[in-house]
Amino acid sequence: MTKADFLITRRKALKLGGLSVGLLAAPAFVRQGFSAEAPIKMGSLLDATGPLGLEGRRMIKATEYAVSQLNEKGGLLGRKIELKAFDTQSDIKLYTQYAQQLAMRDKVDVIQGGITSSSREAIRPIFDRTKTLYFYNTQYEGGVCDHNVFCTGTTPAQTVNHLVDYATKNWGKKTYIVAADYNYGHITADWMKKFVTANGGTVAGVDFLPLDVTNFSSTISRIQQAAPEFVLSALVGANHLGFYRQWDATGMKAKIPVGSTVFGLGDELQAMDVSTTDGIVTCYGFYPDLDTPAAKGFVSGLQKFIGEDAKDISELATATYDGVMLWAKAVEKAGSVEAAKVISALESGISIDAPGGKVTMDAKTHATIRPTYLAEPKNRKWEILATFADQYPADTGGRCDLVANPNTKTQFTPQF
Repeated sequence: MTKADFLITRRKALKLGGLSVGLLAAPAFVRQGFSAEAPIKMGSLLDATGPLGLEGRRMIKATEYAVSQLNEKGGLLGRKIELKAFDTQSDIKLYTQYAQQLAMRDKVDVIQGGITSSSREAIRPIFDRTKTLYFYNTQYEGGVCDHNVFCTGTTPAQTVNHLVDYATKNWGKKTYIVAADYNYGHITADWMKKFVTANGGTVAGVDFLPLDVTNFSSTISRIQQAAPEFVLSALVGANHLGFYRQWDATGMKAKIPVGSTVFGLGDELQAMDVSTTDGIVTCYGFYPDLDTPAAKGFVSGLQKFIGEDAKDISELATATYDGVMLWAKAVEKAGSVEAAKVISALESGISIDAPGGKVTMDAKTHATIRPTYLAEPKNRKWEILATFADQYPADTGGRCDLVANPNTKTQFTPQF
């Protein structure tokens, strides 16, 4: 399979409203084997550039890879899939601009995209108004409950609970939380507090840091003064990686262990010294060092597709791939790309054999039931510490039930 086996609409950069707008380019689609019907249109909104470009580029390639596999097998319903992909550049204004264009002008059949929760919450109302089916494929803080939206990334009920359980059993009961200063960081910090308290622990302090912060000396000083037994991190993006380097450089890493809900989703294991990365415990729905045929097959297949021996393939890539494949299976079952019919098919208990294991769409929450894994880096590879089968996505006290209440369009936050 080469990149010439699928189509991404080419458009040169143009100016809209004073902002530079460009579509990701790709080679022409091989047209043999398809009917004369119009192609099925899939929109993609992901950051190829900007502060989250590192994470976005792998998600973009995973989207392209999934589409190429589907088109190689004849597309869906005898029609090719045409991918209309925008580089959102980690800019919320571009997210909303391109979302409106895809939904209202291009009238795509489905949207796959969004990285930060802020980007998701900026575009979700647009797709609700236009009734455009939307898949959000990023590990996130959980709680989105929207009839028109499906989330394939892991949630705190599937991961943070295990991370906190490990920390309180192995490191101690007193923690300090550092998190990104937007809705992902704030809500994830609330989940951390909830699980720490449930495990008999205490939170000595919480720092919320904007995404552009690069100097963490004052934060590290506050942590030293609080003297926790471990740190929980929900820091996000390239700038926040500086925390881990500075934590190591000050000698704190040898004294106080760290558990993270985001670390390692990019190229940290390859770009940082092992003295910095080794021992930071995480919990995700996929690791590239999982010893399963499905995981190995996905990693080797994506590496071949992108033409490099990429080591930084994470849940961000596999959840993106899962989103495309769950949608595709629902389209085949529905016999249609009409949103209402596809939603009904998705709510029927559809499952796929995904890179991280069996993934099933939960009808009530529109999120996935999946295995998750606890792991830590050792010499640039992930050592799997524990496996948790069939993890359910929600811990919202039963408040999200889209089968009983399909008109719900909210995000539930943790209750204490």
